[in-house]
This record gives sequence, C-alpha cells and structure tokens, in this order.
Amino acid sequence: MATPAPFLHREPRIDAYIQKAAPFARPILAYLRDIVHHTCPEVEESIKWSAPFFVYRGGNLCHMAAFKQHCAFGFWREKEIPGFVAVAESEGRGSFGRIGSIDDLPPKRELARLIRAAMKLNEAGAPKRPKGAPKAAIPMPADFATALAASATAHAAFEDFTPSARREYVEWIDEAKRPATRASRIATAIEWISEGKKRNWKYER
Repeated sequence: MATPAPFLHREPRIDAYIQKAAPFARPILAYLRDIVHHTCPEVEESIKWSAPFFVYRGGNLCHMAAFKQHCAFGFWREKEIPGFVAVAESEGRGSFGRIGSIDDLPPKRELARLIRAAMKLNEAGAPKRPKGAPKAAIPMPADFATALAASATAHAAFEDFTPSARREYVEWIDEAKRPATRASRIATAIEWISEGKKRNWKYER
C-alpha cells in the first residue's frame, strides 16, 4: 500500500465516507486516495453527488465510490486521455469497471501515469467550442421513438425535457453496442422518463 500522503487538502467527509464503507472497500478507497495525492500534491478533495471527488486546477480530476460489493474509480475527462479506453458503462460506474480488490486496478505506475495525463487536461483548461456553435443534431432512434409513442406519459415528459436532457437519453441508447443492451436501456429510459427523471438523475443533488 502507498505511503500516506501529506493530504494538504484533506476532506473530513471523505474520511467518514471511507469509514462507513464495507470492510472490503476501505483499503481500496484509501489506496486510491493515496495514489491521487502522491501523484497530484495540489489536488483538493470534495464530496459531489454523494461521492468523493478529487479536484485540480478548479476542475474535477477523478472520483471514487463504494458500493455493496464493489468500488469504482473514474476520470472526469476519461474520453480525452490519450490512448485510454474506459471499461463499458454496463460493467459498472467508473473508468475501470467493478473493483473488488486492489488487484483489479492497473499497476500503481500505470495508474499514476493516467492521473498525470488527466492533470494535463485540467492544466490546459476545458475544451473550447466556438460561441453559439450548437452540437450537431442526433437523429431520434426509431426503436426509441416507437417505445416513447407507446407510453403517453413518457412521451409527454420527454417533450417537456430540455434539448440537452433529450440528447443525453438518445446518446446513451445509441452508445449501446449489443441489441440486448440497447433494448434494456430503452426500457429503463421509458421507466425513468415516465417518472420525470433525466438521464443522470441519480447524480443530481
């Protein structure tokens, strides 16, 4: 296990979060926390969406979480890290899937390399998009449109969503690589939309 870091920006709520986690999860969370601090001494800690977050240069760097049977660790801008391919979302929240032990993580040196790569992204600042340049429209998937049409409640709720909220659902469904995964996401989407929930409602305050 890594030697304890100075923790210049130690967040008491993360101490409490780790202590409340299941016994198997505590050493994993402590290990991840130490590596982040050793690799990025300027990092600051916070709790966002009920989970521990590590902030660098004013932007989210990475985050971790503990569940009943696994942990998760992810980079906030994982898609921008050169050469890094995150585990599919269906395999668990985070960039590395379901983490049941420290052995499920990359070697310490590789993890530190990825953290440094994420740091460089924050140092460069957020990617800029030309002012007023809207995102390209995404066609409504036919199977999703059919499912919405079959539920008056879901259809009405979806129409009341903002364009960005509708886009999040469409992108989520289009990202499914297997027919079974796509069908499952559509069914879940209809259920959540009928309840007025946005795609990432679990992480909203």
